[in-house]
Amino acid sequence: MDKVVGRRLGPGRAVLLCLLCMFVSCGPALAGPAGDLHFDLNDTGEPNDPGVRVEPWKTVRLDPDYGGQWVVAGDLDADGRAEIVSAENFNEGDVHYTSTAAAQELDGLVLWRWGDPGIGRKNWHHDVACQIHDWDGDGRSEVVLCTKGYIVELDGATGAERRRIAIDKEATDCLVFCNLSGANRPTDVLVKDRYHRIWAYDRAGNLLWSVTDPGGYRTAHQPRPMDLDGDGRDEVMAGYAMLNHDGSVRWVFRSGKVDQKRGHLDCCRMVTRGKKPEDFRLALTLCGANDIAMADGAGSVLWEISGRHFESIDVGTIIPGRPGAQLLVDIDHQPLGKSPLWVLDEKGNRLAQIVTDYSRHHCLLDWTGDKLDEILVGHNGAIYDHRGRRIATLVTPQGQPGRGERSILTGDMDGDRVPDVLLATPKAVYLFKNENGSGPTGNVPLGTELNFTLY
Repeated sequence: MDKVVGRRLGPGRAVLLCLLCMFVSCGPALAGPAGDLHFDLNDTGEPNDPGVRVEPWKTVRLDPDYGGQWVVAGDLDADGRAEIVSAENFNEGDVHYTSTAAAQELDGLVLWRWGDPGIGRKNWHHDVACQIHDWDGDGRSEVVLCTKGYIVELDGATGAERRRIAIDKEATDCLVFCNLSGANRPTDVLVKDRYHRIWAYDRAGNLLWSVTDPGGYRTAHQPRPMDLDGDGRDEVMAGYAMLNHDGSVRWVFRSGKVDQKRGHLDCCRMVTRGKKPEDFRLALTLCGANDIAMADGAGSVLWEISGRHFESIDVGTIIPGRPGAQLLVDIDHQPLGKSPLWVLDEKGNRLAQIVTDYSRHHCLLDWTGDKLDEILVGHNGAIYDHRGRRIATLVTPQGQPGRGERSILTGDMDGDRVPDVLLATPKAVYLFKNENGSGPTGNVPLGTELNFTLY
């Protein structure tokens, strides 16, 4: 390029060069050489330097009959302390439902048990329809789950069954609370089958609407509610279609690079909130179609990167001195030992990469108190800083922390308003106190996020 610019160009070549420069500037910088990245590191096998070894603050051995690897946390009995709920699930032909649930204090004491322990499985391969939410607004949390043919509401403190709402026998894939009715809090609920249908119910159990293959495409693993137009009612990213609060189609995502019918929407994350839909930024990953994209809240596609199986996205600030938010996304369906995590900026430029043995489950949080987000990976328990260095390892028993697939969650578990870390296995949950990190401003509830998802 230097040689071309350094000499006089004819009119035809000048136009060609101008068009080339326009083309290059319009797309994201996908994957330049390692020297162009803030860091590009391989951390596979036994770590050369595991950093500080962080032992669990609490270890909760899950109830052997009713407990399972799906774990959410919250204050179940309004005592100002967090408890956990774990669940098993039954699966047949990729139709599954919650079969057990168990609530436990952080010292392991079982508060209550629900369900049939003889039919389910402890591990998961997808979201399990079991969430914690103060559904009735009385200041006390309920545990709400989907079992075969029903939404079941349990008293958070006792596990007593309060009521059942009849639903389709396959509408048990996941459960999401939202605000479709214009209340001042999420009082409505979405349930779905695996890939085609979504049903919306109000708090009283009345069916508000249902959709099949929204926008002509399969559903996402978890619908994502968000208020795009500021009317106090949530729109719902149901898959590739954004639905209005009444279930009608608002717009449909259209890829300019891939055949999106080859799969479904894996993940949707809000990157930027705006005053009008066009100001919002939504990051999307396309399962099967192998794509990651950024769209605005009106459905316009701003950029895409195709060719890899991008899966889950975290949004935060990892690398200092960069404008806007940054995305952390894993590339799944890779051989063990060749599992990348990419850091992208809001414009789709790749800033950094870490390759681990298995990067599928990850999160971001400030672990050091420097107001930057560290990268945490569930499989190896590693915590990476803004230079890509492993500064700490979350240690679990049985030697190496990377045995088996593990979910990684964040939430305030000790009441100090700073998110801690939970590593969940089929038999135990390991809690790691965040001693130095900072938390978000405003009200920070105890426990994990509302509408937790593996995606």
